[in-house]
Amino acid sequence: MADNAQPGQQPARQGRSDGPFLLGLATIGVLYVGLIVAMVVADAAFTTPRNLWQTLGSPEIRYAIKLSLISCSITAILSLWVAVPTGYLMSRNKFPGKGLVDAVLDIPIVLPPLIVGLSLLILFQTPPGRAIQKVVPITYAIPSVILAQFAVACAFAVRTMRVTFDQISPRSEQVALTLGCNRSQAFWLVALPEARRGMLTAVTLAWARSLGEFGPILVFSGATRMRTEVLSTSVFLELSIGNLQAAVAVSLLMILAAVIVLLLVRFFGSEPAFGKGMEP
Repeated sequence: MADNAQPGQQPARQGRSDGPFLLGLATIGVLYVGLIVAMVVADAAFTTPRNLWQTLGSPEIRYAIKLSLISCSITAILSLWVAVPTGYLMSRNKFPGKGLVDAVLDIPIVLPPLIVGLSLLILFQTPPGRAIQKVVPITYAIPSVILAQFAVACAFAVRTMRVTFDQISPRSEQVALTLGCNRSQAFWLVALPEARRGMLTAVTLAWARSLGEFGPILVFSGATRMRTEVLSTSVFLELSIGNLQAAVAVSLLMILAAVIVLLLVRFFGSEPAFGKGMEP
């Protein structure tokens, strides 16, 4: 049979079904999604609404909820204050030692949580740390909870803001500079408004990370009832005394809080929610 392909032309590729490839991808994804759903369903099926209500009626659990909400909110705000200028600096500027600084910023992300707590504990046993504690008690007190959460959560917020500013073209800022703005004005009036979605993601991620923080708090703050107990340490305390029902109930509360946070960031982080995409 003669070859009908013209000189210089590639022979037509035979059509092949993408079904097996897509099926393999879907199978992997479904297995992982199924694992997550199965864990949540198992928690929900293990306890009852009555046990959940009884857990919420405990003064210790109510204190843990209150302290968790307050400490996570303060940590998220502090993290954003640090993440925005740091992320902008790392994204827009080149300076000696930038690679080293970038690596240092990732240390809290890759370090084991217990090591972070131990390092904070040792830090406040040094002469400068002892001097600070003479003014403000930190170790095994409420400030230690916030500091332990901040030490880890801020690193995630910084990384988020760095990526956010990397994805924003500097052209608008350069135009603002040519029109008479200084660097500070270009940042506040141009770059920051464009980074608002990233800021929302950063503060939400920091809040959620703070809520689930356990290792640094356990080492640096302890797990004292009605003092430094947050929801994550409540699960540990309830498990330590064999109260599995209460531990699962607290876990469900943390899952519910995480779901609410995800829904909020999905809604407010969308383009229409920020007024974009509404122009004719």
